[in-house]
Amino acid sequence: MNLDQKIKKLKEYLKDKKVLVAFSGGADSTLVAKIAKDVCSEAVAITVDNGVLPPDCIENARNIAAQIGIHYEVIKENFIENEAFKSNQPNRCFICKKIMYSKLQETAEKKGIDTIVDGTNISDLLEDRPGIMVNYEKNIVSPLVYAGFTSDEVRDTLKKFDIAYSSNTTCFATRIAKYSEITLKKINRISYAESLIKNMAGEPVRVRDDNDIARIEVGNLDKLLNRASLNHISSELKAVGFKRVTLDINGYGEEEKELVIYTPCKDEKNKIMFETEVPYQIDIKKTCFELEKIGSVKCSDEMGIVMLEIDGRNITIFRAGKIVARRVIDKEDAEDLLIEVLPRIRRFV
Repeated sequence: MNLDQKIKKLKEYLKDKKVLVAFSGGADSTLVAKIAKDVCSEAVAITVDNGVLPPDCIENARNIAAQIGIHYEVIKENFIENEAFKSNQPNRCFICKKIMYSKLQETAEKKGIDTIVDGTNISDLLEDRPGIMVNYEKNIVSPLVYAGFTSDEVRDTLKKFDIAYSSNTTCFATRIAKYSEITLKKINRISYAESLIKNMAGEPVRVRDDNDIARIEVGNLDKLLNRASLNHISSELKAVGFKRVTLDINGYGEEEKELVIYTPCKDEKNKIMFETEVPYQIDIKKTCFELEKIGSVKCSDEMGIVMLEIDGRNITIFRAGKIVARRVIDKEDAEDLLIEVLPRIRRFV
């Protein structure tokens, strides 16, 4: 599908529905909110303020909602008081989303809204995001996944519609190394550090707290590459409790990963082959159950493999994360197949 086809599919899916949009003001939820406002019979955008968001996140989200013209509300909840969240285990994202979506479900029920939608896109399913499993558990709908939008396509669409969005919406807890307890002291020093560097280099900025070591990621490295600026940053960050300050020379952000890449195949009958890989272990039994709804499936939990036949095409999924598409027409056909399969893959949390 091209971008116009995906926009049409997104509009058709949301048309005349009553929806509550889990809204951060970031690119993904902004696009969903924009389309929801245009085509839904009723739409409300809600941000859950978990107590560890960047200071300008709520204000930015409110302004973006006003620009779109969608009704906007904020639910306040201090997640640091939750011991499971505070302990910062590898499943912290799952715990966070579970609390957040429970609050949104309560609100939707009070408002008589039966559908909660979020901004998860198809690219997100290729990343290590255990919180996505909460979507399946609580029946949270991801229209961008349904329509096959990648992260780049979301931003392209917003540009096409001339809609602004916030580039700083992820909570400060994501900056803290796993297993390191989330504390107000750490949150405050990260907030101070990012504010300081943002004033010097502009957005985007991330300061990772890696067990008291500050790891700085910034979009515009050139503005910091002088001795005076680096000394100033080091002095300020050590004053608020960091023991060491480092600068990631790769900067902030990476190019988006392609959905699939071509891989030569020796078998002439199946010479067109594409593959991709997800950075997590796949639950073979649960994935097999989900895939049986769309095609013919052979599974072996012992071998850690699922084989799906759908419309003459074949896709093989391995527990370790590799996904291989065979007997497809071309790259677009492989991507369309992956868009259908990815939302049905289940991972271990």
